[in-house]
Amino acid sequence: MKNALDLFTELGRRLARFGQDEASRRAAELAQAANGWFTSGDIRRAAAAVADGMLRRERLASWLSHYPVPAAEPRRVLVVMAGNIPLVGFFDLLCVVAAGHRCLVKPSSKDRPLLEYVVALLREIDPDAAVEFADGAETEADAVIATGSDRANRFFRTRYAALPALLRGSRQSVAVLSGRETERQLAGLADDLFAYSGLGCRSVSLVFLPRGCGWRPTPPRMNPKYCRNYVQTKAVLVMQGVPFRDLGAAVMVERRAFPTALSCICYTYYDDVSEVAAWLAEHDGELQCVVSECIAHSRRADFGCAQRPALTDYPDDRDVMEFLAGLGK
Repeated sequence: MKNALDLFTELGRRLARFGQDEASRRAAELAQAANGWFTSGDIRRAAAAVADGMLRRERLASWLSHYPVPAAEPRRVLVVMAGNIPLVGFFDLLCVVAAGHRCLVKPSSKDRPLLEYVVALLREIDPDAAVEFADGAETEADAVIATGSDRANRFFRTRYAALPALLRGSRQSVAVLSGRETERQLAGLADDLFAYSGLGCRSVSLVFLPRGCGWRPTPPRMNPKYCRNYVQTKAVLVMQGVPFRDLGAAVMVERRAFPTALSCICYTYYDDVSEVAAWLAEHDGELQCVVSECIAHSRRADFGCAQRPALTDYPDDRDVMEFLAGLGK
C-alpha cells in the first residue's frame, strides 16, 4: 500500500482537475440529483478546497509530522458522515487513513455519489488503499467518528456506546466586526454567510456589530431552494410583526441568538468587545468558528476563510488525529 503522503498528494492532483473529465462531471450530476441543495459551483468549490487546502504535499507533510503515524496497530474506524455540503465528510476519511487505520465509510445518502467518486479515485491510485464502504460491515468497527444533528448525536451515543467514539452534533458560527473592516474583508464575510447556501456548520449566521455600524451584506445569486426559504421566512416575520431588513435574497433580524431559519441572518450590537468575549465563552459548546480580526478565539478564522478550513481546523476543536493515535496503542 502506498504511504499516506503519496496517496493523498496524488488524490489532490486529481481532484484539482474535477469537472474536466467525464467521470467527475457524471459524479457531479449524480450528486445534484441526490441533493437538491448542491449546485455545480458548490461541488467544484468543495473539490478545489480539498485539493488545495488539504492535499498539497507540503501541507500534508507538515501536518502529519506532529503525530505518531502510521499507527502501530491499525484499527477499523467507522466514519458516519453528514451530507449538508459537498464532501463534508472527507476530512475524517483523510484523518483515519493518514493515521494508519482502515476507514469504513458510511456516507449520508445526500453526499454518497461524491464519496463514491473519491473512494474510486483512491482505489485507482492504490488498489490496497485502506478504505471501504461500511455497507454490512458496521458491526466490525473498533471505533467510530460520527457527525450529525443534535438528534442524531443522541442516537450515536446510544448506538456506539461500547466503542471509542468521537461524536459531533450541531454547531453554528459567528462573526465579530470592529467597524474598521476593508471592503475586501466584508466581501469575504458575505462568502462566509452565503457559501453552500449557508448550510455548513462553518457558515456565519450571527454577526456582532459595534454600536452604530451600518453593515449590510449583499447576497450573491442563491440556490432556488434557498430563495423559496427566504420568501417563506419573510412571510412568517411579516405575520409575526417582527422587524427585519430585507436583503433581497435573505433577511436580517436584530437578535443575539442563532437564527432558526436558513435565510435569516441575526445581528446584534455591542458597546465593548469584552461583552462579546463573555457571550462566546458562555456559548462555546454551540460554536464552530468565529470570523473576526478584533477578538481572540481558539477557532478564529479570517474573513472569507470560514469555508476553507486548514488541516488543523478540527471540527468542534477536537483533534481527530490525537483521538486516532490513541486507538493504536
